Amino acid sequence: MATFATPPATETTTHLGLDPRLGNHAAAFAGSNHKMFIDGQFVPAVSGKTFPVFNPANGEVICEVPAGDHLDVDKAVKAARKAFDSGPWHTISPSARGKLLWKLADLLEQHTDEFAELESLDNGKPVSVARVADVPLAVDLFRYMAGWATKTLGSTIPLSWGHEFLSYTVREPIGVVAQIIPWNFPLLMAAWKLGPALAVGCTVVMKLAEQTPLTGLRLAQLIAEAGFPPGVVNILTGFGEPCGAPLAAHDLVDKVAFTGSTEVGKLIAKAATGNLKKVTLELGGKSPAIIFPDADMGAAIAGAASAIFFNQGQCCCAGSRLFAHESVFDQVVEGMNEAAQKIKMGPGLDPFTEMGPLVSEEQFDRVTGYIKSGREQGARIGTGGDRAFDRGYFVQPTVISDVKPDMKVVAEEIFGPVVVAQKFSSNEDLDKLAAQANDTVYGLAASVWTRDISAAHKMARRIKAGTIWINCHNVFDAALPFGGYKQSGWGREMGAEVLNNYTEVKAITVAL
Repeated sequence: MATFATPPATETTTHLGLDPRLGNHAAAFAGSNHKMFIDGQFVPAVSGKTFPVFNPANGEVICEVPAGDHLDVDKAVKAARKAFDSGPWHTISPSARGKLLWKLADLLEQHTDEFAELESLDNGKPVSVARVADVPLAVDLFRYMAGWATKTLGSTIPLSWGHEFLSYTVREPIGVVAQIIPWNFPLLMAAWKLGPALAVGCTVVMKLAEQTPLTGLRLAQLIAEAGFPPGVVNILTGFGEPCGAPLAAHDLVDKVAFTGSTEVGKLIAKAATGNLKKVTLELGGKSPAIIFPDADMGAAIAGAASAIFFNQGQCCCAGSRLFAHESVFDQVVEGMNEAAQKIKMGPGLDPFTEMGPLVSEEQFDRVTGYIKSGREQGARIGTGGDRAFDRGYFVQPTVISDVKPDMKVVAEEIFGPVVVAQKFSSNEDLDKLAAQANDTVYGLAASVWTRDISAAHKMARRIKAGTIWINCHNVFDAALPFGGYKQSGWGREMGAEVLNNYTEVKAITVAL
């Protein structure tokens, strides 16, 4: 079992879980007295209770945050309801909404290093990745949605049976939106949710993931600084049952947007039935990465490795099922093993780290439990498969082969740096191969690696998933819609498509 050295403590380290690599601003915020953001004010939980936030690199406590419950939810929802129905947000122009979102993007960009460090601290991801991916993508999302604020347009409609009428549609904000975000991309998921809702004029109550609340709480400060009116954005911290469940069920909430596991997504959908609030869900995946024999093997192997090992494998669209043609299968598996063995693991705040820890002890137990299950069911562990380091929630990048379709590691979402490799033969046509790729309850994403552009497009048509990448994986943009088929969710995030999630269409007809 490997070990890693801890740098000497500095004056900025006030909590055991605070890494001395933190910059002064990030350390000061992480170690501060944290409060929730309700109706434009930073407040403790009504109960006065708090809960600890842990550093996944060492398992130590970073700080305490408020333990919100139904009382805090009710306060936040009523503030959002008032802001939507009768506050200044009710009459603010679309142009002004866009300017506020743009200002928020500017403020976030000015604090890139601080947000990257905070994201790395409580999530575990490499700070080098957060600095060039998570924060810039969140900035871009706010700016992209700022542009849409003035472009949620209706249309005029000629009636088929008469000319003495003027018929037209308008798009109106859906109302108060409950948003519940996950821990794997805390800042980026907050942006994905907040951007479109605010652009079209909704008000929001957001519950942060209990494992990773720091960037969301810091973002609340920027929201206040940007000048959003009180009650427009409310940000809560708390656990699912006491905080998330009453938020999803609250009768004054018009819509719920959730990103997380399929199991919890089903509970969210049930909770929303009380007043038939609208629901969008971005859920799990078991995405295939398919390598044809004519692919650029260097690019394909590197891409497939990145598809599963990026963000410690904690991606809903991770390429966790690898299919390779029998003629190149051994080469692909060997390449994946080599790629896994070269990954430098360590604390996320180490600038040289390429893979950090999993987010929590619970997630560590889940992932290692799946690896153990694979061993017990006869799968072959090519590389990895064990704990890395003697503390923290580190799991070695793991490559598994010799698997069968009914194994848990093949059928179920692991959400860690674990890939299962399967071969397909020359006598399998595209329909049969697509059937294998589609043999899952999920349908979030897939990647196809081939030089045959015809085969690539044919596979893209046959695979039942919301995103298909050809000769790439994990390419995102604020303009690209993202979401899944089947049990990977309802609705889409990002792009023009997401605006449908937060608007109602009203048809108006006037007799002339």
